[in-house]
Amino acid sequence: MQLTTNVPEKNLQPGELHLTQRPMILHTILGSCVAATFWSARLGVGAMCHGVLPRCPPGWFPNQDLADGHRYVDFSIRYLAQKLDALGARRKEVQVKLFGGADVLPTPQSANARPTVGALNCEAALEVLEKEGFPILAYDLGGTRGRKIQFHTTTGEVRVYKLAHWSERQ
Repeated sequence: MQLTTNVPEKNLQPGELHLTQRPMILHTILGSCVAATFWSARLGVGAMCHGVLPRCPPGWFPNQDLADGHRYVDFSIRYLAQKLDALGARRKEVQVKLFGGADVLPTPQSANARPTVGALNCEAALEVLEKEGFPILAYDLGGTRGRKIQFHTTTGEVRVYKLAHWSERQ
């Protein structure tokens, strides 16, 4: 089921983010990546980031192109927090929702298995949002199925569609 409106749509690719004060539908497809949506009804602002990797490497700083940092969950959340602050948002009023972090490919089930990228992405997002003072209104994290999400920046509504399990695609 698709949102039926006459507003512009934007598809976020991995490592991208978008903040808007216009009505839009932002959508993306997630596997192990994590997307966070931010919505302020008072300001009429919506934003979404699509992080690929959990954290910036130690000592790493983005060069002149900030887009380098958008692929990291921690960097993109902090970046959007700064942008929302500049617009006058109060952290407690911003509705944040988190999605993704699935293990869409088979992983070892041994006791010594390292955490998956999906699990690390979820951990990073939850930790940074807590440190930044954003309450999380809703989330759909982990599991083994990817997700397609649609975020309506006018209402804050997010629709989640689960994708087929990897074993169903063979």
